[in-house]
Amino acid sequence: MALHRYREDGCFVCGKRNPLGLQLTFRLEDGMATAEFVPQPRHQGYDGVVHGGILAALVDDAMANCLWLRGIPVVTAKMALRYRQPVLVGTRLRAYGRVLHERGRVAVAEGWITTPEGTRVVEATGTFFKLP
Repeated sequence: MALHRYREDGCFVCGKRNPLGLQLTFRLEDGMATAEFVPQPRHQGYDGVVHGGILAALVDDAMANCLWLRGIPVVTAKMALRYRQPVLVGTRLRAYGRVLHERGRVAVAEGWITTPEGTRVVEATGTFFKLP
């Protein structure tokens, strides 16, 4: 199976045919990838608090999608993130990702997740390898 088909079908965050995944739709707006997500109780770590791994996956996919949606397939090489505050289950979230710079087969992006009030709850940077 081609990598782009796996991403569309099997990706945990954006795969439409992954029954265990989040099945989110990313859009490219002003050079940024964005998606909305409302975490459910099945996404929690501590009681009522969204698991950090779910938030990490969301911001990772936002950064990767700012390239994928431009037709540039990538995989994550490295990611650093900061959790600014706990996120409660049921909070409507919006994830953002944008490219900071590209050089050869490497791209560096930043991403963040906000609440409806605009509060940043997660911030990240990532390095991505462009696939042939």
